[in-house]
Amino acid sequence: MKGDQLPGGIVDANGQVKLYSIAKGPTSTPLLTDSIPSLWRKQVHKYSSQPLITSRHQNIRWTWSDLNKQANAFASGLKKLGYVKGDRLGVWLPNDAEWTVCQIATAKLGVIMVNVNPAYKTTEIKHSVNLVGIKGLVLTPQLKSTHYLDILSAFIPDLSSFNNKPIESEILPSLKHIIQTTNDKIPGTIRYSDVLEDSGEIIDESITMDDPINIQFTSGTTGQPKGTVLTHKNILNNGYFSGQILGLDEKHSICVPVPLFHCFGCVIGNIAAFTNGSQLVYPSATFDTLSTLEAVEKEKCTTLYGVPTMFISELQHPDYKKYNLSSLKNGVMAGSPCPIELMKTILTSYNLGICYGMTETSPVSLQTKISDPLKAKCETVGRVHDHLEVKVVDLQGNVLPIGQKGELCVRGYSVMKGYWNDPKKTKEVLDEEGWMHTGDLATMDQNGYCSIVGRIKDMIIRGGENIFPREVEEFYHTHPNVAQVEVIGLPDEKYGQDVAAVVVAKKGTTLTEKDLVEFSYEKIAHYKIPRHFVFVDKIPDFAMTASGKVQKYKLSELFKK
Repeated sequence: MKGDQLPGGIVDANGQVKLYSIAKGPTSTPLLTDSIPSLWRKQVHKYSSQPLITSRHQNIRWTWSDLNKQANAFASGLKKLGYVKGDRLGVWLPNDAEWTVCQIATAKLGVIMVNVNPAYKTTEIKHSVNLVGIKGLVLTPQLKSTHYLDILSAFIPDLSSFNNKPIESEILPSLKHIIQTTNDKIPGTIRYSDVLEDSGEIIDESITMDDPINIQFTSGTTGQPKGTVLTHKNILNNGYFSGQILGLDEKHSICVPVPLFHCFGCVIGNIAAFTNGSQLVYPSATFDTLSTLEAVEKEKCTTLYGVPTMFISELQHPDYKKYNLSSLKNGVMAGSPCPIELMKTILTSYNLGICYGMTETSPVSLQTKISDPLKAKCETVGRVHDHLEVKVVDLQGNVLPIGQKGELCVRGYSVMKGYWNDPKKTKEVLDEEGWMHTGDLATMDQNGYCSIVGRIKDMIIRGGENIFPREVEEFYHTHPNVAQVEVIGLPDEKYGQDVAAVVVAKKGTTLTEKDLVEFSYEKIAHYKIPRHFVFVDKIPDFAMTASGKVQKYKLSELFKK
């Protein structure tokens, strides 16, 4: 009893089929075997004069041919600066059209593009540049209150002295060029416009689909971010199949308010559009609720992306109903877990699919279809992608029967090449059989749909009882006055660990420990009820990653004190 996306089954001694939590994706649609520049060349020939990029905040509208010319010119300029296959170029930009030029230009040269989060400050940028040996940084001098050149000047105090010559820095030894996207002449930097060289088509023909082409940093929920190395094959196919499940084609226009530096924007956004012939709309440099709604209406977008907080922000905006969003046919919500009650609210207003993945799997491994029932989209993250395998295993690596909780593992084309220059960390998550151990706790049902129930490292063991924070958080989200709750474990002399909850109340409401304890009676097991409740106006910034994920170990460290 085995088929595409269905759990594997074996016949026991009594002749009964017992289902196990392992499933393979369909293989009827072949994998793409091109490199990014090879496929890009075919797509430009096919869609040449059709619109591709609309960057509303920059007033830019480019066809496929326009973007190709921009990418060729930037690739030529990089080559003149001495960039060759295998060099690393960091792109420290918001959602500007230049970000996408860099993505195509680096692929043409075989230069590895490094996605740098615009929220990074001194500690993160120093770590990122030195970890992977970034040779050049493409940036905007300022975004909101962040001055990027000031950040770099902390490491290169004599930056302004490096005019017309490579930078030399003892703290950032690999960094040789800073390319900035304004027209201002800033000492120590190169203007982006001055890099552009109009020299026609440029592609390094030695590039193969298995070459590394992208480094994306993990979000670092358990420590310093690692450099995840992804290949042409990884991201090209993942974007393609994500788009195929959505039904993307040249008639679709995707609104991308999610950050391009993240796998969501980079792969499910840009690469999905490139491989499926769709248009891209960037509503703003960084997420802005009204700009997103306006972009959907004005550009008649058919597809909208977002993380849960973005969709909630849109739905709760007082002007939400003033916008005509009737052009929307589908969309994707991904990026972070969403409580079921919030999911129901979002999915009754938007026709979305749900994606699950991680940077190390390029990112998507599981996805719901737009046509899936509401229950499946609220309670699961879908079924396994084409050409991938997933399984749920116990601590010894044994595949578990259907419905049992264990670690989710992924195998197939999407699994990363490894962490940059870190074989030890790579070996910790990637086993000899090619399975990526995600660290996420999951269950699989009889139809192959998977639900994410927590993180292994977040699991609390109280007096021998396993407590999954996600389950407890889901419960408290059913309380009408709870806006956010993070459940953590704290040391306890009697039980080893005990349960604590950090709670944010909805605006205009009040909550007490007594309220939540009484709410819990007869509804959840007594050992799952937090012994400690801490009420805050918001989750502390220091406990959040630059991608907006909560670092529970930092919350635990704070409240241990």
